[in-house]
Amino acid sequence: MVHPVAHANEQSPFGTLSASEFYTHHSVAHSTSSFINPRGFKIFTQSWTPLPPQKINGIIALIHGFTGESSWFVQLTAIYFTQSGFATCALDHQGHGFSQGLKNHIPDIQPVVDDCITFFDTFRAGLDPALPSFLYSESLGGAIALLIHLRAGPTRPWDGLVLNGAMCGISPKFKPPWPLEHLLSFVAAIVPTWQVIPTRGSIPDVSFKVEWKKRLALASPRRSSARPRAATALELMRVSRLVQERFHEVELPLLIVHGGDDMVCDPACAEELYRRAASKDKTIRIFPGMWHQIVGEPDEDVELVFGEILEWLRLRAAKP
Repeated sequence: MVHPVAHANEQSPFGTLSASEFYTHHSVAHSTSSFINPRGFKIFTQSWTPLPPQKINGIIALIHGFTGESSWFVQLTAIYFTQSGFATCALDHQGHGFSQGLKNHIPDIQPVVDDCITFFDTFRAGLDPALPSFLYSESLGGAIALLIHLRAGPTRPWDGLVLNGAMCGISPKFKPPWPLEHLLSFVAAIVPTWQVIPTRGSIPDVSFKVEWKKRLALASPRRSSARPRAATALELMRVSRLVQERFHEVELPLLIVHGGDDMVCDPACAEELYRRAASKDKTIRIFPGMWHQIVGEPDEDVELVFGEILEWLRLRAAKP
């Protein structure tokens, strides 16, 4: 199964096709919707389901990362899973993609977790309750996925969790230089939305190894390359510490894939999660030389990593 990024170009995730032509080519049906969250923001959602005669063998909820969206690279991964027999869904976090909110501003992660739980549970409720369901996440989405799992309540449990380049900890190579990191709480309290926080390189520059894929990332009209806002940067570091404190509570079947040369999210923290997680079924794959966005690697490496992810999902979806 070839990842659809192979059919993209530097201007469009759909390459030379229209969106509808692309969906038809990959035998998937696509739909969009939205809901108003408790903060009054309209949150954009979308889903993809296999076209007959392909059967639905499971459900996957995808969670994008900071400055990302569900309609660009994540959509291509959603199509990849869908054409393999999974009904998939995703949303745009507040301030990202087509969702409302101040651009790329997440001063508190918990409402974002609430939005994900609300939509994912609604999507799963519309399908066969016997279908196994999985969380797939990238970057900041990994921390959100862990918090969804750790929120464990009366709702239907998940059957597995895939963390791709997850934000289990921000790499020291990317954090704001000392002493600014330690002054963040002061800056965030005074000017929380100020886009003044420097990082050691822009996210696309240190995430996408293949040059045309980096240009594709920057081609999204909804992506911002501005510096992180002060309160958002502070919250991302707080969330990293929060999930690290709760690594030992992770119990789901767990697959961790991570680029060994990831300069955004620290692979050492992913390894620590693997060691401390209580999951009886857990696998980690650190890929030497790969960067933060594995979909941004050369095609042969994309096929290797996503092939392993898909095989992991298929095996667990098939379990009685």
